[in-house]
Amino acid sequence: MKLAEALQERADLSIRIQQLRSRLENNAFKQEGEQPSENPDDLLAELNENLNRLEWLISRINMTNCSTVVDGMSLTQIIARKDALTLKLSIYRDLVNTSSRSAFRARNSEIKIIPTVSVRELQKQVDSLSKELRLLDNSLQQTNWTVDLNENLAE
Repeated sequence: MKLAEALQERADLSIRIQQLRSRLENNAFKQEGEQPSENPDDLLAELNENLNRLEWLISRINMTNCSTVVDGMSLTQIIARKDALTLKLSIYRDLVNTSSRSAFRARNSEIKIIPTVSVRELQKQVDSLSKELRLLDNSLQQTNWTVDLNENLAE
């Protein structure tokens, strides 16, 4: 199994677990003399199977991410870099948007509001960070589809 396939399965399992949680909550009570629409014991058994599979996948994904090196960085380091870049880019974009707003004045005698940062320079940084993030994500996605999941961990 490729790492990307494991990541997709992990996402699917997370959705499935949330659905099972909701179904369990919907069947936690019943009217006396009635049957629940689904058997909670069956739902719990299915939930536990899915949770066990999720735990298995997460451990293998994490070990694969730690042991796979691309351009001198483990996938774990690349993911951390991507997360930090995403946050930085979001903050910079917000700052550019806030700094770009014009404060309208009814008269020239009113206080003039001006940005405290260079919007042009910030926008250049945003463009550069966007490119770096895009290239990093492309490399990460490519690696995910070429690397095999490390499935041979000790239980």
